[in-house]
Amino acid sequence: MSYLIDQTDLFKKLQNTRKNSGIICAPLEVEDYVLQPIENVSPPKWHLAHTTWFFEQLVLMPHLEDYREYHPDFSFLFNSYYNTLGDRVLRANRGFMSRPTVVEVQKYRTYVDENLEKLFQKSLSQDLLRIIEIGINHEQQHQELLVYDIKYILGFQPTFPVYGNRFIVPHEKNKNKWIDVESGMHKIGSDESTFYFDNEAPRHKVNLAGCRIRTSLVTNGEFIEFINDGGYTNYNLWLAEGWDFINQNEIKAPLYWHYKDGSWYYYTLNGFNPVDKQAPVQHLSLYEAAAFAEWAGHRLPTEFEWEAVAGQLDWGRLWEWASSAYLPYPNYKRVAGPLGEYNSKFMLNQNVLRGASVATPAGHERKTYRNFFHASSRWIFSGLRLASDL
Repeated sequence: MSYLIDQTDLFKKLQNTRKNSGIICAPLEVEDYVLQPIENVSPPKWHLAHTTWFFEQLVLMPHLEDYREYHPDFSFLFNSYYNTLGDRVLRANRGFMSRPTVVEVQKYRTYVDENLEKLFQKSLSQDLLRIIEIGINHEQQHQELLVYDIKYILGFQPTFPVYGNRFIVPHEKNKNKWIDVESGMHKIGSDESTFYFDNEAPRHKVNLAGCRIRTSLVTNGEFIEFINDGGYTNYNLWLAEGWDFINQNEIKAPLYWHYKDGSWYYYTLNGFNPVDKQAPVQHLSLYEAAAFAEWAGHRLPTEFEWEAVAGQLDWGRLWEWASSAYLPYPNYKRVAGPLGEYNSKFMLNQNVLRGASVATPAGHERKTYRNFFHASSRWIFSGLRLASDL
């Protein structure tokens, strides 16, 4: 990394980030904190504890003299997937933990925050500041997951509770306009001048054939046309795995959509409402995004095509599925230790999403960011942008 981290600025960012997790959870009732309706949706209580565990295990315990671990069980209860750091509760079992209580998790966060403040009273090395910077970005990632998971928890309640007006996707602008991606060599990846995750590097050149990309995301109204034209029943539009997926799961519309009295309704964090036809369609799997693109006579962009023209796109409403598999860049090197598990071991059977969403914390987005999920993922804030060959 070629940039230096200012310790004072980083501490302010740390404080703001830790505070924001509590703000996201503020509208919840205590019962909401412990639910895990499906394996991919972790309880909000677990997110709050896991992000705290990260700072305790990777920052405080190795670097703050005389630090006393808050509770010896927490390293087991709130580890996620770091084999380097020991055993952990299975992901599917996170919702079984009624203990520690929500109150105890809040005390845990306060304890760790107080000790982080003690740590920052000393002059810290750039290496340690970089670990803390990763911890901040790690918590920001979990803040976005918190929003996804809260929506799923509330969206499958029979009364569709209202969370609030935050995280509502605005209407699209400049509809049906297209821009060209020039053929030739394009530089892809982080220039390492600001924070980046290791999967965004090394920066390298990619030869693109050239294409056109639409400046606006596909809207709910357009997706209703796809549904009405038999999009979910026409096997010719679907990848084989996607066709099996929608039929095995009886999927006939995006997640949270309901057909009632001849019209489409959906759950947003602002409650149960008629589908807004002008807003971008969201909560699509890659399978649904690819099927719509096929139906529309277009395709999904590759992640490199997207990055090449990102500066000309108005992105940030929803993560956008790319047709690219999540793979390492040329000459990628996995770092040693637990942070080496952060991204690299997931480089199989995942697809890339580019951009950001209304749930992405401010300052966490950048055009080189490589988000990744399995093609079947629908609870994430995902949409699609169309591309065409020239």
